[in-house]
Amino acid sequence: MPVSVILPYRDVAATIEEAARSVLDDPATTELHAIDDGSSDDGPEIVARLARSDPRVVRHAAGGVGVTRALALGVEASRYPYLARMDGDDLSLPGRVSEASRLLDLDPTLAVAGVRVLASPAPGEGLERYVEWQNGLVTSADHAREVFVEAPLCHPSVVMRRSALDAVGGYRTVDWPQDYDLWLRFWAAGYGMAKVPKTLFQWRHRPGRVTFTSDANHWQRLLAARATYLAIDLLRRDRPFVIWGAGKAGKRLARALEAHRLFPEHFIDIDPRKIGGRARDRPIFAPERGVVPGAFVVVAVGARGAREILRRRLGDLGLVEVADYLFAA
Repeated sequence: MPVSVILPYRDVAATIEEAARSVLDDPATTELHAIDDGSSDDGPEIVARLARSDPRVVRHAAGGVGVTRALALGVEASRYPYLARMDGDDLSLPGRVSEASRLLDLDPTLAVAGVRVLASPAPGEGLERYVEWQNGLVTSADHAREVFVEAPLCHPSVVMRRSALDAVGGYRTVDWPQDYDLWLRFWAAGYGMAKVPKTLFQWRHRPGRVTFTSDANHWQRLLAARATYLAIDLLRRDRPFVIWGAGKAGKRLARALEAHRLFPEHFIDIDPRKIGGRARDRPIFAPERGVVPGAFVVVAVGARGAREILRRRLGDLGLVEVADYLFAA
């Protein structure tokens, strides 16, 4: 299947040629839309030189409208059913576009296929944990199971089905990260997300990268995104729900859900100092009393390693993940 690559960039003259050539080297790349979003360096001249030597490179000037609108411009200009993403400071490793496209070919339920990524230079502890978690999600079930934890895909590493992107309204400007919003909209529309279980993308980080400096990535914005789409899920289920975790994460999530007029029946916690108390004006129970028949459990415990421990405990209580509970922290 031919693939259109969308590469918005701004002020990445030092890396844009290497990034563009890395994706042009993939045999699946049929065209590359390079969208200059207001660069003040030599990046546009470098792209112009590439376009003269490779007719697959199509140049656009967005004029500093921001990455979301630049992406929308690239989507509109693209001609092919599959859309690959690329950024001007990353590297697409050999076979990335081809293998992700093949995964879409094999599974028509998928809207998007990613790959495992290598973060460089050596990431800090927080980013290292995030990439490790993200790389551990491979199947469609994996991504659906943990979509409320954090963005499950590295945006510039993916290939998307154009029809699915159009069906959910394309890229849009929101108060939280536009890529996480897109993954949540794919999930809400019933589309699958998956990864090729190979490391085929080098996610390079430089000072000032938008991924880490934008206000959209503040924890309060991410929480608002989760709550907005979790509310959709809870309303569809039409069941009472409880929140496991009466600490900071659980109370913050409860408050965010209140904005959607959704309130837990109670909280569950294992801390004896909290059991018997109240959070957000709801009682806090121990698990043995708090897990009640018919209630859906939203787990909001952010401590490292907590998810695997709680999966075992919820399983011992007879609950099935996704059917009876979800993690949202």
